[in-house]
Amino acid sequence: MTNETTPTNLSRRTVLRTAGVGVAAAAAGAYVFGRAPFAVAAPTPKVRLAWTEVAACHSPLAFGVAKGLYAKHNVDVELFYQGASGQTLIQALATNKADIGAGLVLDWLKPLEQGFDVKLFVGSHGGCQRLLASPASGITTLEGLKGKTIAVADLAGPAKLSFSVTLAKNGIDPDTDVNWQVFPWDLVGEAVHRGDAQALAQFDPWAYSYWKDFNLTELADTQTKDWTNAACCVLGVNGPFLKANLDAVRRVAAGNLDVHEYAAEHPDEVAQWYFDNLKPGMTYERLRDDLASLVYHNHPVGEALTVEVRRQIEDMKLIKVIDADTDANELAHRITTNVLA
Repeated sequence: MTNETTPTNLSRRTVLRTAGVGVAAAAAGAYVFGRAPFAVAAPTPKVRLAWTEVAACHSPLAFGVAKGLYAKHNVDVELFYQGASGQTLIQALATNKADIGAGLVLDWLKPLEQGFDVKLFVGSHGGCQRLLASPASGITTLEGLKGKTIAVADLAGPAKLSFSVTLAKNGIDPDTDVNWQVFPWDLVGEAVHRGDAQALAQFDPWAYSYWKDFNLTELADTQTKDWTNAACCVLGVNGPFLKANLDAVRRVAAGNLDVHEYAAEHPDEVAQWYFDNLKPGMTYERLRDDLASLVYHNHPVGEALTVEVRRQIEDMKLIKVIDADTDANELAHRITTNVLA
């Protein structure tokens, strides 16, 4: 993983250290993030943040709201449950039910390529999707997947797209060398356990539970192989809201860095809050271990985010999701924004 002091992995701790800003500055009534100081005494803006309540990797968002980590930046964040897919996230923003949304980069890219007016502005984490094989299949490497069936919940979903990239970059044609088969969301793990498929691609907490419940073999996740150092989940903001409320979005970005740094260092506390308040369908211990396995230090902003998005656009071109003639650099700059500049 990239060292946090490098430009490609900017954290609030790094900024405070390099800018020489500490507790004294906060006590004086100002928070300074790099070159973008803003007063905390201004009227508190309200922001509606769409999230996926059932996704354990989103738990730091609710924890941050409940524990005042966003409020510390003088922004009032109200959570809006948008559903469990990228399509419902897009709908929440398009219908003005939310101002900002948290989602997987690969769920954002195609709508943004087609002109949906949203800007990506800060990353949250990496590592929440897994490619797992049945022990009965004997598959222990990516090459072992050739000719086999991979269970997924959605042929257009980010898990299928992510690991199609992994296969393509490792000499396996994701369209012809493997068979992707759709199963009901709650039966993807059972399909592999029963032998109806030899492997599965899914995201946490479901993938993590299948991994442990059925003693599956992890072949890759979205921090290994060609996804090393990738931020798979980011925040996007409605274009009109951004134009009218840049200061509020800047505060959310700063709070988001705090929230995810805290989660990286205290996964047990975040897991306990999530377990107590949202009653996930897994034990506290498993939830804690799942959150601890994610890379919450991966939250790029500014040019680092644009570079990450450009890389994933190129990946989507590789598997023919993004048009081959799309200029990845131009698109990445068009759909990202540096609110902390």
